[in-house]
Amino acid sequence: MHLFEDATAAAIEESRGFNAAALAASRDQDGFDLSTPEGLEAARRNLSPRPAEARAVQRIAHLRNRDVPVRVIVPLQGQPRAAYLQIHGGGFYMDSASRSDRRNMALADSLNIAVVSVDYRLAPEHPWPAAPEDCEVAALWLMQESASLFGTDRLLIGGASAGANLVMTTLLRLADRGLAGQILGAVLQFGAYDLSGRSPGGAAYAEEWFIQAYAGHVADRSIPDISPLYADLRGLPPTLVVVGALDVLLEDSLQMAARLSAAGNDVDLRVYPESTHGFSSFPTAMAAAAWAGIESWLSECLG
Repeated sequence: MHLFEDATAAAIEESRGFNAAALAASRDQDGFDLSTPEGLEAARRNLSPRPAEARAVQRIAHLRNRDVPVRVIVPLQGQPRAAYLQIHGGGFYMDSASRSDRRNMALADSLNIAVVSVDYRLAPEHPWPAAPEDCEVAALWLMQESASLFGTDRLLIGGASAGANLVMTTLLRLADRGLAGQILGAVLQFGAYDLSGRSPGGAAYAEEWFIQAYAGHVADRSIPDISPLYADLRGLPPTLVVVGALDVLLEDSLQMAARLSAAGNDVDLRVYPESTHGFSSFPTAMAAAAWAGIESWLSECLG
């Protein structure tokens, strides 16, 4: 493991300015009562617009009488050299695969890979285990169909925030089937890995509304399918852990990286200075550096 230490002074200062402006803007916005259906729907509608890309093709991952919507983006040129399963964030209760189109398109073209994004079911309408079940179906479907759809059986996986939690639960479900070894690499961006609140990291957010909406009905939220920090992590693929030094989920990322490493896995931990939660989606040099690092790491996984 190593920490990211190459940020320039200009990038650090830019991030500080961006964080201050974002904090001021958030104070000016009206809040939403997420405990009501009306407030939740208003919050979902208020998501910053990200236009869908025409290149994205909607498909259905069908397996065992289950249908899960996925969005597929293939590179502009050449045969894909791998398929990447992307799991979006959003606190388990908002966001969608289509809002990742632009970033997924850039990833597909930069690495010459096919990117498949999962539209898993959202809480509170569909609490745990709906989301991990959908992600597992998408992963198994991709394992089964990747060669015929994209001409490759080389697979990668990645996600951010709640999506990083679901990446880990998906890998654990695959490991239970003896299939985790088919994944060449996993990218975890600022994930939430202890929804039970038992660890110092989890205690910072486990009582938040969206966690209760997702898993509040479960008596013991330390089970690995909810809180993968407590899983047997042996035999998982090489993993890149990305997080900001100012992220409320920093502690979770540090603990997950340490536990993955202690279990004998190859782990690369990168902590970015002056970076808050979700920083890789910001229009900053720090975000660009993080994505350049992610793409380089994925490329190395593919040899």
